[in-house]
Amino acid sequence: MRHDADRHQLASAAVVVGTDGSATADAAVRWAAETAARKGRRLLIVHGLDLAVTRAALGSHLTMMSSVIEAMHRHGDHILAEARALACDIAPDHTVSTELSEANPAKSLIAHSESAHLVVIGATRSVGTLAHLGSTLLAVSAHGHGATVVVPSTGQPTHRSGPVVVGADGSPVGEAALGAAFAEASERNVELVTVHSWSDLTFGEYAGSSYLEIPIVDLEIAEHALLAERLAGWQEKYPDVPVTRKVSVAGPREQLAYWSKSAQLLVVGSRGRGGFRGLLLGSTSSWLAQHADCPVMVVHPN
Repeated sequence: MRHDADRHQLASAAVVVGTDGSATADAAVRWAAETAARKGRRLLIVHGLDLAVTRAALGSHLTMMSSVIEAMHRHGDHILAEARALACDIAPDHTVSTELSEANPAKSLIAHSESAHLVVIGATRSVGTLAHLGSTLLAVSAHGHGATVVVPSTGQPTHRSGPVVVGADGSPVGEAALGAAFAEASERNVELVTVHSWSDLTFGEYAGSSYLEIPIVDLEIAEHALLAERLAGWQEKYPDVPVTRKVSVAGPREQLAYWSKSAQLLVVGSRGRGGFRGLLLGSTSSWLAQHADCPVMVVHPN
């Protein structure tokens, strides 16, 4: 096992991806390998054994514990070897490292997110808005630092030729998402589509006034002005990025889900402007992380 200092040194500025050996995890490993190679960053593949659960389950069966843990280590090594081989097939000349951790998978990836360039995790299709609540996917997306990318297992190519799409809601959390989206669009040399929805009127403000204090006829004008104001500084910083603005009264979930069918990356903030205090992952972000048709980058403010 590596010490914490060694772990953080290895993960620093790297693309970190979690794997459990599933087809879903394989899709995440492929995307992470392609991304690490494109960005010129190291790739670290992590598998967590969650031995605390095993030790608690075995309890007083000490004679069994050693053999069970040894078998889990062997299985974990096998998972990592296969994931590394997959990554090397995608990026044969790239640096790929692996780490077998005894920690809970979510806690391990969250710890790595403190120093990683980004953390990547796979997502399976789920049923219902609250499906997989408390899973590794939502735990890492909610509590991770920086950016977490959730890669769907759709059977489609992990990288497309479509635009980068960002949900712009005018909040401080949304500002971090805008910065990440502009950087990704510039790096990929593609168009950035900014999607702004204003159906959550009771939570919104424009120029210090509640939306409900603004005449309905002026709301759309106000929303276009708000979006233009939010984008101005970023467009000056990234003049190479062509930007398309989309303002809609429809909810952000529906609009962003639609764009995810053609986008190569969807970027959202960890919470929207209507998010409750203390809720680390907004309902829109968590739903998209599980249901979008393209990789979703969930961005936490610095």
